[in-house]
Amino acid sequence: MTTPLKPSQPHRTPNEIRARRKRDCALGYRLLAANRWGDAGDGHISARDPEQTDHFWMLRYGVGYHEATTEDLVLVAPDGRLAEGNGIVNVAGYYIHWPILQARPDLVSAVHVHTGWGTPFSSECRLFEPITQESCIFFEDHALFDDEEVQVQSLEAGSRIAACMGENRGVILRNHGLLAAGNSVAEAVGSFIQMERVAEAHMKVINPKPISREAALF
Repeated sequence: MTTPLKPSQPHRTPNEIRARRKRDCALGYRLLAANRWGDAGDGHISARDPEQTDHFWMLRYGVGYHEATTEDLVLVAPDGRLAEGNGIVNVAGYYIHWPILQARPDLVSAVHVHTGWGTPFSSECRLFEPITQESCIFFEDHALFDDEEVQVQSLEAGSRIAACMGENRGVILRNHGLLAAGNSVAEAVGSFIQMERVAEAHMKVINPKPISREAALF
């Protein structure tokens, strides 16, 4: 007996897309907390709004990542003001995320948080090499932001990060840490976690032997 084909899923409504992005954003913060990152509030995850595409959702300032819920997310307007939700906008997050999402309409989310390996690796001011399977994910698909404005204090600095990042999936922020992006919140969070693993491998190995460009691209 032939199994009938299931009808194709209808296109999701903007409200459904927004709810999914907000849920994944809150879960992303909890994943950061599970890895013991961001205990000082030193990071952020963005989720572009599906209707107001120049706005994005982010955790309000002052909430512990392990406690993050969708109710704790605020909608940030292009000028940095609070457009929806209750709380204070993380200004540093606005300076970094808005220029990236503005420059890359294909992106839904970006992730940055200070970590035990990514932050010290960024102080070496170099790119990843293809020394592990995970590192090949970022081979010729990440950039190095070699800039002395480590404490990002302006949209101009965020715009320089966005320009440096270009079409890549990630960027190493000199003396600051890692940043990854994706066309979904889940992809951005997953890419960031992979970037941290790659940074850890680079910091632990003594004399790595990189694989060839052909093998890395494969």
